[in-house]
Amino acid sequence: MLGTLCTLITALTCVSGVTVVTQKPPVATVRKGETATLDCNLGTTDTLDCNLGTVDNIAGWYKQVPGGVPQCVLRWYHTGWSSVDYGSGFSSHKFTSNHQSKSDYCLIINNVEETDSAVYYCQTQNDSPITVINTVVFGQGTKLFVTDSTLPPPVLTIFPPSSDELKSSKVTLVCLASQMAMGYADVSWTAGGNPVTGGIATSGPVPQADKTFQLSSCLTVDTSEWNQDKVFSCKVTAGSKFAEKGIKKSVCSTE
Repeated sequence: MLGTLCTLITALTCVSGVTVVTQKPPVATVRKGETATLDCNLGTTDTLDCNLGTVDNIAGWYKQVPGGVPQCVLRWYHTGWSSVDYGSGFSSHKFTSNHQSKSDYCLIINNVEETDSAVYYCQTQNDSPITVINTVVFGQGTKLFVTDSTLPPPVLTIFPPSSDELKSSKVTLVCLASQMAMGYADVSWTAGGNPVTGGIATSGPVPQADKTFQLSSCLTVDTSEWNQDKVFSCKVTAGSKFAEKGIKKSVCSTE
């Protein structure tokens, strides 16, 4: 779903061609119970049609969790008057917004919880009464992590290459992270102590029935490199907690 949203964002950005929505910070980490503030600049729209017409600035915020569809948190309509509409399940008790200008807005999330961990997208739509097409543009998103010192670290399991793979020129190692308390995590690999930058494919965290998350990361390397008996390590960081586990050919798995 996130891939679909990214494609939509790219397409919509191409439609507008003149508006760039900028969000900051790209990643925000706050502790449970604190307040998160996400900033958004709507940019400017300078097409001829919009300059001739009356442009209504609209700032919208959307929340997306792994495996879920984007949810509208709120939409702020700013013309000669201001109005805020909330999406289903969201209210001013938890989510508020303010602005410093017609271009600078922020989303404020009060008393954050682990379930607030998500990617938040800022969106604008510039409507002109004399144009047929409205320009709709999304920002790049802000990834919000809500940490809790009482949460456990992820549980990692690394699977070695299959016997059939060992007969080919490439092998794949699989790192499975389970019992993750939040829906976002960073994954990195090392080979012989050196960072690996290529050959990595990581899935988005998938919600489980017990309200935890699970993800998998695959590392593909040359069979000759695996045969050198290097230690290949997978590290998964979720908020303030992380876990790391390694594997090598002669031992199969190491801590």
